[in-house]
Amino acid sequence: MLAIKNITFRLEGRVLLDNTTAMIPSGHKVGIVGRNGTGKTTLFKLIRGEWALDDGEISIPRGTRIGGVAQEAPASDISLLETVLEADIERHALLQEAETATNEMRIAEIHTRLADIESHSAESRAAAILNGLGFNAVAQARPCKDFSGGWRMRVALAAVLFAKPDFLLLDEPTNYLDLEGTIWLENFLVKYPYTVLIVSHDKDLLNRSVNAILHLDQQKLTLYQGNYDNFDNQRRTKIEQQISAKKKQDREREHMQSFVDRFKAKASKAKQAQSRVKALERMKPIAAIVGDAVASFNFPTPEALSPPIVRMENASVGYDGKIILEGLDLRIDQDDRIALLGANGQGKSTLSKLIAGRLETMAGKMITSTKLRIGYFAQHQVDELFLDETPIQHVMRERPTETPAKIRGRLAAGGLGAEAVETVVAKLSGGQKARLSMLLATIDAPHLIILDEPTNHLDIQSREALVQALTAYNGAVILVSHDSSLVELVADRLWLVKDGEVKPYHDDMDAYRRMLLSERGGAVKDVVKKKPKPVKSAPKPKPGAALRAEAAKCEMRVNKLEEMRDNIDRRLGNKALYERGDHEEIEKWTKKRKEVMKGLERAESLWMKALEQVERG
Repeated sequence: MLAIKNITFRLEGRVLLDNTTAMIPSGHKVGIVGRNGTGKTTLFKLIRGEWALDDGEISIPRGTRIGGVAQEAPASDISLLETVLEADIERHALLQEAETATNEMRIAEIHTRLADIESHSAESRAAAILNGLGFNAVAQARPCKDFSGGWRMRVALAAVLFAKPDFLLLDEPTNYLDLEGTIWLENFLVKYPYTVLIVSHDKDLLNRSVNAILHLDQQKLTLYQGNYDNFDNQRRTKIEQQISAKKKQDREREHMQSFVDRFKAKASKAKQAQSRVKALERMKPIAAIVGDAVASFNFPTPEALSPPIVRMENASVGYDGKIILEGLDLRIDQDDRIALLGANGQGKSTLSKLIAGRLETMAGKMITSTKLRIGYFAQHQVDELFLDETPIQHVMRERPTETPAKIRGRLAAGGLGAEAVETVVAKLSGGQKARLSMLLATIDAPHLIILDEPTNHLDIQSREALVQALTAYNGAVILVSHDSSLVELVADRLWLVKDGEVKPYHDDMDAYRRMLLSERGGAVKDVVKKKPKPVKSAPKPKPGAALRAEAAKCEMRVNKLEEMRDNIDRRLGNKALYERGDHEEIEKWTKKRKEVMKGLERAESLWMKALEQVERG
């Protein structure tokens, strides 16, 4: 068991954990959630003993092996497979000792222990993990120095998974994985036999891979049983109960105070008045709720262009004379929401750069609208901001003629408050840097936004705000993301980038998940289909199957937007909101409802068009 007892920790004078306690039973898989900057990564450092507590204690059973990914694998001459195998320190040491040992008794002990830890299957297990994270057999034999830092982070993750520590600590592991690697990791963690603590803002990962949520909020830790959705429901219920209890207590306090004010000067009522004064002093005030409200994203509205805005005809693209993708016959309209599927290295970024105009076609042609403006957000752009400049200075470079007041307004609309806009980028949080990069990418009101891993630095609430903004945005979206929840909520078309081609993927994300797990050796029993009986000839696909699949996707999008609308209606229907007179909160949710309704009207229109196409055959 991991016992966190009454711990307090301050960092640079700021209290991150304040006399808080949590008990995590052995074998539990726990997701750690909380807003950015609350101290989730700090908690890991405290558990590992890297930092000292100000008060309290963290107790872990003696001999417990704690593992995590602190840094990327070194750029060495050792192959990926050997790097992962060496992560099992005991096995590596035993194999080395076996080469030099001369005592027959010790040799027997070594081989017995190697058998106990299943050393004979180590290579196949290590290879399976590397394959699941996107390294094929050829890549596994190459030295680590051949790979970039992001890929070596995957090798480091593979190494710690192979080592099977008793406590596996993972801090945002999907930030350096693609969607395919994330899906594989979800499945791996479900089967992991020991304790897992994972800091993540990926709701799908937390829903599929953990059985408890540890919430860090207002310097306190609270453990909830179940996955993220269960936690979210429990917490919402808890908040509603607290709001109700506070309202009741406020009425009681007001009534007693009124009695005291009226009768404290009257001798006949003085005793009762004094009794109520003491009751008021004993009544512990119920804390007001600190909401999870988060700043919205704001994408400027572009003018409408005639379709298509992008068209490719037998186009090929690549680098240095080498073709990466070929035979591209693709079309993008201004109302498209397209997610790119496919493992890293297959060409998703290459396609994005071609569409963005950062690469030229090597054959064929790509035709774009003459007035087309494209916003391009790539994950590395966050690292390319000027660290010694403020957000105001960044925007001034793009808009030198605008007044400081207007620039501040732009930054505020993008979610950067008054304090952040005057802070140098080096001191901003990852989420604030991402918002600044997003603002710079969309400042010209693009007709098409290309988003390459936009959620890496965003917490769950900010991801939800991004979904709402993209739903309301009146332009095309090309999305690359490891967050399958974002893909499902935003995209209404899927393109699979694989084996040098880009083809429409007509099935849904659940089918893609099953296909991927099957390919990477991670399929679970309940999704493995029975082998079909042999038939003389394969049946021809039914006419209109693709059209019906498209209509089904449109319907799914309508349903999701209706769910968003209903959630907002529940918020706006809460009497407490009006009793508090929280006009800013009311205005915010009213505005969001309008945005969702615009997106719903658009989605319903697309659905009706799809149904008409189905009817026409």
